[in-house]
Amino acid sequence: MKRRVGVGLVAWIYVFSILLFLYLPLVPPILFSLAPVAGGNAPTVHWYGELWRNPVLVTSIKTSLLTGILTALLTPPLGLLAAMGVRELRAPRAVLLLLLMPLFIPGVSMGLGNAFLFRLLNIPPSLWTILIAHVLWALPFAFLIILTAMTTFDPVYLEAAYVHGAGRLRAFLDVELALIAPGITGAATFSFILSLNETVRTGLVQGPLNTVQTYIWSTYLQVGLSPTIYALMSLLILLTVALVLVIRPMMARRAIRVTL
Repeated sequence: MKRRVGVGLVAWIYVFSILLFLYLPLVPPILFSLAPVAGGNAPTVHWYGELWRNPVLVTSIKTSLLTGILTALLTPPLGLLAAMGVRELRAPRAVLLLLLMPLFIPGVSMGLGNAFLFRLLNIPPSLWTILIAHVLWALPFAFLIILTAMTTFDPVYLEAAYVHGAGRLRAFLDVELALIAPGITGAATFSFILSLNETVRTGLVQGPLNTVQTYIWSTYLQVGLSPTIYALMSLLILLTVALVLVIRPMMARRAIRVTL
């Protein structure tokens, strides 16, 4: 019994150490975002208000949100079609590996490849080139999430729908799509997070536009870090955590539904 308690204690210490290693770098930006203003000593949220007085940053936020929303809307249907194709064709593992390969290609290489392709096609940098780069980045993740959701779907439900007279499309829309909807929603949320946090690929195809991440990076290179940048970084961290917390209950509900 004592040995089991000792092993459990060591495991908890190890897990806590890993969590500390993962999240410790995120603490300083949050602390420094509460830095007092000149002449004051108390922590303040003054720098969070300053964010909205910078027109360049406000435009960057709008660009990031618009790109993120469009990426979240466009990527899941593409991922769903790819997952359905893999399932229907019983594609070999080599095809799966090719679909997931962009995840392992360095961001600089993918970004330069996108920029070069756009130049060959005479497509000027714009919001659309940013959107294409983000969809290409998020698509393998969305495909993987939706394919995982589809693997937990029991085809018996489709057979039951066919028996009751439903066509293939109707059975898919009313039965399968409803049951894998949390996976699709999770893919959309994940695509939004990836788009919101993307920097390298965006910087190579954005042209005159800025997203929040490229604004932070360019500001850091030009003038260094400031309490306003810390506040912006903190908001992005908190937004990402909030979105992940939104995904988790949805996936949990899906797991319970499948179990039942």
